[in-house]
This record gives sequence, C-alpha cells and structure tokens, in this order.
Amino acid sequence: MDKARGKPGASVRQGENDAPGQELQENASTLRAFLIDRYSDLKHRLARRLGSSEWAEDALQDTYLRLDGTEAVGQIRNPGAYLFRAAFNIALNQKRAENRRLGAGDIEALLHLADDAPDALRIIESRSDVIKLKQVMAELPPRSREILCAARLDGLSRQQIAKRFGVSVSTVEKELRRAQEHCVARFGRSRKIT
Repeated sequence: MDKARGKPGASVRQGENDAPGQELQENASTLRAFLIDRYSDLKHRLARRLGSSEWAEDALQDTYLRLDGTEAVGQIRNPGAYLFRAAFNIALNQKRAENRRLGAGDIEALLHLADDAPDALRIIESRSDVIKLKQVMAELPPRSREILCAARLDGLSRQQIAKRFGVSVSTVEKELRRAQEHCVARFGRSRKIT
C-alpha cells in the first residue's frame, strides 16, 4: 500500500500525478500574495530606484496583472527579489516605449510643417513652364541654343564651349548673353499673357 496516496500498488512520488501547470499556478498565487503583503516595501524600493512613485505603482500593478495572466512562473527561491526585478523591468520597458512616443508638442509641430512636395497646381504650372521654355528656345538659332544648353545644362565653362564649337570665348559669351536675353524676354512675356 502506498503511504502517500493510501492506495495499493507501487510507490508514487508526490506531485507526479498532479495536473500539469498546477505547481505553476500555486507559484503565481504565492507571488501575488507576497506582492500584496509587501506592496508598500516593494513600492518604496522601486520608487527610489526609478525616481517616481507613480512609475513604481504602475510597474507593480502590471506585475500583478502578469502574474494573474498566462505567463508561466517556475520555482522561485527569493520572491521579493523576483517581484522587484520583474516590476523594474516592466518600468524600464514602459520608459523606453514612452521615449519612443511623440509628445503632444512634437505632434502639433509635425502637423504644422509645410509640405515641400509640390501640389497638383504647381506640377501643372511647372510642366507648362517647361513647354513654354522649349518653345522659346526653339526660336533661337541652333548654335546659340546649343551654347546655352552647354553652359546651363551641361555646366561647361566658356573655354570648353569655345573649344567644342571652334569659336572664341568672346563669341561664346556674346551668343550666350543674346540667348539668355531672348529667353528672359520671351518667357517673361508669354507668362504675362496667360
């Protein structure tokens, strides 16, 4: 007869037939009871460590709720140290999450930022300006147009342009000045008309 169970048969170790997780439930219940009994001491220690009584209260409350939840708790030798460390870690995680969040002032500032992206009207105006500029440039003599493009689009120096076209630097400067004056005059006039 088994002395522990009061049944005949082979000897069975105590706890072998207990329901799975029963020991974990008992540990969680013991920890919750310990937290309730030592709440003020834990809160005081946490408040000193965290620098805030409110954070300590929140952390202890979250710790209690986690013990009440589904988190498994194994054998614990020092419940006070375990609860303190758990609450402290929860508080640290909350601080980190809070630091990642934007404050009301930050959100307000972001809402009032100017949008640098062009709106539909600006895009249409820009396209229209490009079309007008192409038309104005098409009125230029071919060499003047090419010199203007080499200077403004390709970024070539006057000497490089002179060498490319086989003309003097002063000729490049004169044709460039005439081409620019023509574009400014015609482009400005066509913008005022529309």
